Amino acid sequence: MIALPFSAQAAAELVNPDPVAVPKGLSMDTVASDIKRALIGRGWIVANEAPGKIDATLHLRSHVARVAIEFDESSVRLSYVSSDNLDYREKRGKRYIHKNYLSWVSNVLTDLSRNLQLSAL
Repeated sequence: MIALPFSAQAAAELVNPDPVAVPKGLSMDTVASDIKRALIGRGWIVANEAPGKIDATLHLRSHVARVAIEFDESSVRLSYVSSDNLDYREKRGKRYIHKNYLSWVSNVLTDLSRNLQLSAL
């Protein structure tokens, strides 16, 4: 068996996730609150907040991930900003990152979707 470098074993293509739909009738304040609850519940830190935008950072052991979340009353969009020790790289026009980043982001978006649905009740 050949030992592959860390990046070859754990890299996944980095594609920003699809937007999360916001149920009708929720205010911008409610959407912002639901986003922050999802982030904080998964260990992310809200680094900066402005109307319609939240920047967040996750520090996990030696890994750091930074994302930007833009939102309005119809959708929430999460974008990769930067990272440390997650083996981010670009190759032939595609971006790659440690596969755990994708799980961390997916978990936040799942929690966010649930929060939004509960707020709409």
